[in-house]
Amino acid sequence: MTAPNGPLRVDAPAVNRLLTPSAAADVLAEVLRAGLDPESAPPRAAVPVPAGELLLMPAADHAYAGVKIAGVAPGNPARGLPRVTGSYLLLDGTDLRPLALLDGAALTELRTPAVSVLAVRHLTPDDRPLRLVLFGTGPQAYGHLEAVHAERALAEAVVVGRNPVAARALAGYARTLDVPARAGTPGDVSGADLVVCCTTAREPLFDGTLVAPGATVVAVGSHEPTARETDTALVARAEVYVEARSAALREAGDLLVPLAEGAIGADHIAGTLAELVRGRTPSERPRLFKSVGMAWEDLAVAGALYRALGAARAVERNGSEGLGNLSAM
Repeated sequence: MTAPNGPLRVDAPAVNRLLTPSAAADVLAEVLRAGLDPESAPPRAAVPVPAGELLLMPAADHAYAGVKIAGVAPGNPARGLPRVTGSYLLLDGTDLRPLALLDGAALTELRTPAVSVLAVRHLTPDDRPLRLVLFGTGPQAYGHLEAVHAERALAEAVVVGRNPVAARALAGYARTLDVPARAGTPGDVSGADLVVCCTTAREPLFDGTLVAPGATVVAVGSHEPTARETDTALVARAEVYVEARSAALREAGDLLVPLAEGAIGADHIAGTLAELVRGRTPSERPRLFKSVGMAWEDLAVAGALYRALGAARAVERNGSEGLGNLSAM
């Protein structure tokens, strides 16, 4: 499908309606099984600006090329604005014609839980209901709650946040999904099957010695070498998985701080998401999946959204109801 009048504009409601995190996780698994090598993905460029940080994330494959320009503005929440802003430009992989301009924050809020869901599929493979402890109360915390709930039965969700009111609000939202839920404390990780960290924390959120053998921790909140959500104790005793070794050893403070302390070596990383997807089996040690977010993931999900948009527009032409702002620019 082409966009003869310029790239198609895909707003946040359309992104949310076109693809679920579970479907996006399927897309990511498919491209990894097809042989994509995340180690070869271009690194993220980060440029300090007065309002915060500007991130540039390019990627390309045979079908598409694309780039996400994201702004991270720490002062925005106090103004009632989202902390993460930006846009994603999707291009034709053959001739680099612009195809679509997607809401970058919405794409990130879809892609990040999708990556986590894919990791959870392989790190918690049995079907028993999970006791989830969720750190964070922002958009990613809501997105991860919804994504994990759609993927696995939850015996309980415990929300831990700096703001008790916000933590109770997210727990209340979980109850509307028929998930038993409450606000809790960092000590609740001792009974968790799955711990998900979606915060802007720069220091560890909980005592890693409390995490049970066989439990899984997913940490997505940081891509800075000096910021981390998990402590050295957890990293040292955990079987660690990442999206790509090169990206993790460049950006993941959760690993780089223990590495600088001498608590682990660079070979402490047990495996990658691609290796899990291709059949690696985790051990019974605590398992840590540390995500930094990569450009190949954005490209894969943006391409899937564009294909879903084409299918939706074909349905529209047959008289079905529209999906958000799908008009040409």
